[in-house]
Amino acid sequence: MTEPGSPVEEVLDVREVDITRAGSVLLSAVSLRIRAGEHWALLGPNGAGKSTLLSLAGARVHPSRGEVHVLGHRLGRVDMRSLRTRLGHVDPRHQVQRPLPLRDVILSGLDNTPEPDPRRVLSDDQLSRVETLAASVDLGHRLDRTWTQSSQGERTRALIARALVPQPQLLLLDEPATGLDLAGREQLLSGLARVASTTPGLASITVTHHLEDLPPHTSHALLLKQGRVLCAGPVDDVLDSESVSDCFDLPVSLSRVDGRWLARSRSADAALAR
Repeated sequence: MTEPGSPVEEVLDVREVDITRAGSVLLSAVSLRIRAGEHWALLGPNGAGKSTLLSLAGARVHPSRGEVHVLGHRLGRVDMRSLRTRLGHVDPRHQVQRPLPLRDVILSGLDNTPEPDPRRVLSDDQLSRVETLAASVDLGHRLDRTWTQSSQGERTRALIARALVPQPQLLLLDEPATGLDLAGREQLLSGLARVASTTPGLASITVTHHLEDLPPHTSHALLLKQGRVLCAGPVDDVLDSESVSDCFDLPVSLSRVDGRWLARSRSADAALAR
């Protein structure tokens, strides 16, 4: 068994998993294997099971059938609360109840609590890490700005830094571009690219509805439809017009420029051509 905190080569191993809740099948025969340093996109329409699969990866739910190994530990045979401290989870809907400075929001990631523990004595290394992470997501000059004064883009980037403070091996991004304008999205993606380049062993999963929101360093993709894996693998093998059209039940044309994706409806293109 992997020792707590030890780096692992395989950060997630989902084996033929079903999840059933209240008689509804949320996931069926899902398998997924993610190795250190891989950056996965998880795509699919509403109700496809993306959030459920992310909850499995985040050690928040158990499968109804099958096995899930997170950072080398099988769910059901490990303290899930302890395991979650080794995962970074970014949810832009995260609530901060008081007007905390962004520095304190980031520091709260040390204990995965709503606010920093006032009893904790911070080391110079920990304080330096906060400064470094804030700079990596372009917040180095805004650490004294409060949560309530910050834009949605600044809040999301602060939450990314917060998730990275405990040096996780797997970063989970749940629709991180939600509520962002064009400038906010581009700043977010630039920050994620810098994090990936400076943390080569970090793996990530990004859940999104929009291919335009995918980071350019995305290496792999999984298309989920009605709780089943439609296809999964290296991003260039998975993200093509035919597969994406099948996944979303909409004929689309998919293109990629400078590492970024664009999906357009073929019916809209045809209408414009008339």
